[in-house]
Formats: sequence, C-alpha cells, structure tokens
Amino acid sequence: MGRVIKLFLVLTGAWIVFACGEKKPDYDLIIRHGMIYDGLGGNPIAGDVAIQADTLVAMGDLSERKGVTEIDATGLAVAPGFINMLSWADGSLLKDGRSMSDLKQGVTLEVFGEGWSPGPRRKKNANDSLWTSLGEYFGVLEKKGVSTNFASFVGATTVRNYVLGFENKKPNASELARMKQLVDEAMRQGAMGLGSSLIYAPADYADTNELIELCKVIARYDGMYITHMRSESDKIYSALNEVFTISQEANVPTEIYHLKINNTWNWNKVDTVIAKIDSAQKAGLKITANMYTYHASGTSLTARLPTWVQAGGAPAMRKRLRNPITRKKLLEELRLGIPTKNSDPTDVMIIGFRKDSLNKLYRGKRLSEIAALHGKNANETMLDLIISDKSGIAAIFFLISEENVKKMLALPFVSICSDASSIPAEEPFIKEATHPRAYGSFARLLGKYVREEHVMSLQEAIRRLTSLPASNLKLKKRGSLQVGNYADVVIFDPANVKDNATFDQPHQYADGMVHVFVNGAQVLDHGNHTGLTPGRCVRGSGYLKQ
Repeated sequence: MGRVIKLFLVLTGAWIVFACGEKKPDYDLIIRHGMIYDGLGGNPIAGDVAIQADTLVAMGDLSERKGVTEIDATGLAVAPGFINMLSWADGSLLKDGRSMSDLKQGVTLEVFGEGWSPGPRRKKNANDSLWTSLGEYFGVLEKKGVSTNFASFVGATTVRNYVLGFENKKPNASELARMKQLVDEAMRQGAMGLGSSLIYAPADYADTNELIELCKVIARYDGMYITHMRSESDKIYSALNEVFTISQEANVPTEIYHLKINNTWNWNKVDTVIAKIDSAQKAGLKITANMYTYHASGTSLTARLPTWVQAGGAPAMRKRLRNPITRKKLLEELRLGIPTKNSDPTDVMIIGFRKDSLNKLYRGKRLSEIAALHGKNANETMLDLIISDKSGIAAIFFLISEENVKKMLALPFVSICSDASSIPAEEPFIKEATHPRAYGSFARLLGKYVREEHVMSLQEAIRRLTSLPASNLKLKKRGSLQVGNYADVVIFDPANVKDNATFDQPHQYADGMVHVFVNGAQVLDHGNHTGLTPGRCVRGSGYLKQ
C-alpha cells in the first residue's frame, strides 16, 4: 500500500510539472552571451543582460533564468544607447519619427538647441497653435510618437529673436529682463541649459555680458551653457577666452560645440587651443566639448559673409546685396579678410539650392568651378547666388586638418555629435542636401577611428558616446548599463561597424548596428526598424527640481 501511495505521489508530481508546463519566464528580455560594455570606460565582460519593461534589471550569468524573448549576442558588443550632443532632428522627427539615420548608428537620445530651439516662439497666425513654448513642443513630439529619446537646450538666438527680432542692438534693461524670464521658463519646462551659435547672425549681436546674464539664470537650475564659439578660425583664442569668461562669471559648466580649427593657416594653433582648455580645467572651470568625425564642416554659404550685412533678416540682407554702395563695401571687406579671411573657393562645395534650375547647373560643384561658369570672381558669384536663390545655400567647407581631428578626438572630455537632422534614406528626404555626418558620425568613430586607426579603445569610444555626455547633462538613470537604469541598449558588430555616407553620396546608412532598444522597446531588429515609437522627452534638472 505504501509503495502504491509513493508511486501515486511520484506520478502526480510528474503530472503537475507537465500540466504547468515550463517555468514561467523571469524577464521580458534576456540578451545572452554578448561582450558587455557598461559605458563607464572599463574592460568589457562576457555575460547576459536582462530587461523588464523599460528597465535593465540584471546583468551577469543568467543561464538559470529565462526571458519571454531572448537574443543571442555572441560575438557582438552590448552597450548603452548613444547620445547625440548636437542634433538638428527637432524638425525632421516631426516629419518622420523613426530617426533612421541616427538609429542605424545606435543613437537613442537626440539633443537639440545649437542657438536655435523649438521654443519659445510666437504664433505666426491664428491657426498656428501647435506650440509656443519649448515645453509645449516636448508634448507635441511625445504625442506624435518618436523612436528615440530627445532633449533640448533653449536657444540664445531663439530667445533674442523673440524679444529683439533680427536687429543688431543691445537689449535695454526691460528687454534683457524679458529674455531672462524666457530662459527661466524654458529651464522649468525641462531645457538642459542655454545653447548659443555665436558665429552666425543674429546670434553674434549678443555681447559677452548679455550671455553671462542669461547663463546666470540657468545656473540656478544646474544647467549647462553650450556654445558654437564666436570664431573657429583666425580669432579662436579670443573666442575661447570668452567661453571661459562666461563659464566663470556665471558659474556654469560649459561645452564647446563641434570643436575644430578652420583654415590651413590656423591648423598649427591646435596645441595652444588644447593647452588653453587644459589650463581652464585646471583652474576649476568645467569645460567639455563635442565633435563630429569629419575633416569638413557643413553650413550655409552666408557663413562667409560678415554678419553686419545680415542684420534685420534675410530679406534685408538681400536688399543690401543689391544696393551698389553696400555691395561695394561688402566686397572690399571680403577682399581684405574682414572680419575673417575667407577660405579658398576650391574648398567650398555647394550641395543644395532652393531653385531646381540652380541645382541642375551647380549642385555638387566647388565655388571656384561655379564662379568660372558664372563669369565672375568667387565673392561676386556668391552674392549673386544668394540673391537669386533667396536662401543661405547649403555648402560643405573642407577646412579642417585630419591630423587635428585625430588629436582632438583623443581628448578624454570630447563627446560626439552629428550636427545634422536624423532622416530616412527615402523619398522625399534623399532630395535634401546634407552632410555625410547625418548618416555616419557615430559609426565613423567606431569603425575608422577605433578599429582602423586606433585613436582610442572601443571601451573608451563607448564612454564618449554614453556616460560622458550623460554625466555632462546630469542625466539620471541613463548613459550606462547598470541595474535600475532605463533600458536604452545597443547591440552592434565591432568588426563590421562602419560609415558608408560620402560627400558625393551622403544618403547611405551605416553598417554594423544589429539591435537597438529604447526604454526597453526594440526599435531596430537585425538592422530593420520595428515601427515602435517608445521615445520620451528627457528633461533637465530645472524641471526635476519643481
């Protein structure tokens, strides 16, 4: 009888196990057998990563645990999602929220605000009511649905234009107070700090004191000042000094946008530039920088013009260019190199006009070639084109030393940016003029500068893409693979990651990014977009302090 009962229990136990099926999964997802780079710069470890909902919940040997979904990452790197410290995707994400060109490189956080930000802004008409503040823009983008997270600085140019328009003037006391109020409001809505672009009009109409006063506002919220310096060429030393003065007087950490030195006659200043930054850091200033990984910049042709001619906006500028007296004065200043000597026209490649007729004639040609076809010198040709096209005219400027790119990339305080929108390589986007950095800046770091040229180790490159910018932005629970952090995770092939975009054919995706997760949701699966849009607004400390 005892043997019968024992047999019954054994059989019953077996039946219970069979009836219940396999053990219930422990986690939503387990990434198995990858080389885990935590983003903090240390050596990678082989192991597993577990994700539950939007959070990383376990790392290490999870062989005894089970996931609802499991991914074999054998031979692949598992790392935190990358942070794009200078993105112009604030507009492109409204058109296509997939963020394809950046997502295919592992970017999971887009940071906007180089001088211009989506808010504050005035209504253009009674029907223009999508948003008027930066905070409202955040809500619009979240409601639309995007695949990457996003954040923004409030633009000093945007604030200045809101109060002063495009006029070249100093604000009076009440106008400055209004500008400071707008910055304060943006910080409480979640801005990361204040962004400026002082090489352009009307941004450069702001003097140092104006910027200090605005930065004192962001200092109250532990914000960052981030700046495209007033010069990256002949006057780079004085531009750096201004950066340090603002940082010190306002007591704010400060980052330099896309650190570089333009024009061959300035390339030998690189060691002095680095030494000046080092001295400022040793003196107690928190100075960092970001870069894109190319020896050519991209901006508009109007960047070659002195900014006084641009006062009042584009229509006023074109009127001056048509005026014989003003035009003569301008051409003489350009000839004399006032305020900065212009680059050789052979180093300027025109990549896009507003008019199709001009695109057919000149797109892809150097300014020197266009001038020869136009029958005038380069400066006269440039003015004629700006008048005719009624645009700034997109151009690539081949002004940077490749050796300086490597030297600056090696600096431990430099993170990475694209300085571009994030778009799909599809119609109608492929008709737009763009720099290859839109599709390749991050992949180029990992492929060209890490794997091929050994400028830094892979773990150091990943630190620059993740925990360094996250720390500078004072982000919580992002930028590293640690239990409890949000699950922004990338899985890529270090042996094959590379950029494919070129200056002649920029609309080409990078290779090597296999899987991408944003807030625990898979947005890239074997290089293909899943259609999910789990991106969130990442707000600054001013919002969090309320």
